Amino acid sequence: MTEIDPRRTALVLIDLMERVVALPLAPYGGDEVVRTAGELARSFREAGAPVVVVRVERPGVAEQPPGSGLPAGVSEPGDIEVVKRSAGAFHGTDLDARLRERGVRTLVLGGVATNLGVESTARSAADHGYGLVFVEDAMSALTAEEHRASVTLDMPRLGTVVRAGEMRVG
Repeated sequence: MTEIDPRRTALVLIDLMERVVALPLAPYGGDEVVRTAGELARSFREAGAPVVVVRVERPGVAEQPPGSGLPAGVSEPGDIEVVKRSAGAFHGTDLDARLRERGVRTLVLGGVATNLGVESTARSAADHGYGLVFVEDAMSALTAEEHRASVTLDMPRLGTVVRAGEMRVG
């Protein structure tokens, strides 16, 4: 069991936008990832820990593509919303400052795609000195092989990989 300190930990959910979770994802479908991420978000909120939802916007366009919003249950009032314009959630955003002002030292990560937005955010988070926990079943990729490579080869070098049922917040 991985114990999470809600005073120093934030849940960070990457790119769980309607058009992204509608893609053919593997090994977990978008609905599964949204459901697991939503359950994690509820447990973090109940414990008083910050929930960060990150979504991408395409730069230089007047209107974002259809499906650029977040599915129901991913975000609630009081959550921190970060808009990124690159693969990772730190570059060109105020994510680091918003986390530091709350005393956050550890990030619990989920989202899509495991090997792109989630891993890019994790690498930058590690460079910023954050501890990392990856929730394997709260993320997915375009192929099961890409997901598996990230969670078995790369992410264990950056932090701890767990399943949602192996975490306790508070």
